[in-house]
Amino acid sequence: MVTSVVRGGIGHWVMPLLGLLCLLGMFQFGPVAQALPKLPPRQEVVSIYGQAGWQRIQQWQVLIDRLQGRSVNMQLAGVNDFFNQLRFVDDIEVWHVEDYWATPFEFLGVGAGDCEDFAMAKYLTLRELGVPDNQLRLHYVKYIPYDQFHMVVTWASSATTPPVVLDNIDKRIEPASRRNDLLPIYSFNGSHLWISKLGGGGREVGESSRLSLWQNWQQRLDDGTLRNPRR
Repeated sequence: MVTSVVRGGIGHWVMPLLGLLCLLGMFQFGPVAQALPKLPPRQEVVSIYGQAGWQRIQQWQVLIDRLQGRSVNMQLAGVNDFFNQLRFVDDIEVWHVEDYWATPFEFLGVGAGDCEDFAMAKYLTLRELGVPDNQLRLHYVKYIPYDQFHMVVTWASSATTPPVVLDNIDKRIEPASRRNDLLPIYSFNGSHLWISKLGGGGREVGESSRLSLWQNWQQRLDDGTLRNPRR
């Protein structure tokens, strides 16, 4: 079980990691923009990402319309399957930087992204569908088979209900208790930040506004920023 590994020793290296992230500027204090996706102008999208990018963004809007009012299980499956059709590509290949959290419009425009892009697009779409924020978490984990950092989304109907995992590596929606390949580091949602256990709970360490990349992502979403991958 992942949780047994976490109880045994995550505190010895997660706190130094969080300290390092603070020094690198990943964590900072400041206001958090509450943003909802606004469809960007067609001409702007096509000029940056081409007609195919515009079609993918339109398909996202169709998905949201189709899943409105459906059961949470149908929404989870529909959102997970939709975004998992896109290609996994590292940020350095797409955006020419080591780490960039693309907004869903940028992710869909390019049609490719890394694990953060998959996870955050799923999270935002589920929020748009009315899934409460306190039922969702974005989990920063280590994917053990590849010994690399990774991000997934979890959903649980309550604080005492075992969560399920939405992932772009293992594309099935699985209970967190079965994901022995994931070692949780921290998790967050629209308001809170935890040193986390994948199976739920964890120790709250502050507000998610301390995550500067998260804050920047929300601000760009609110501003309608579309980054050009050719620049």
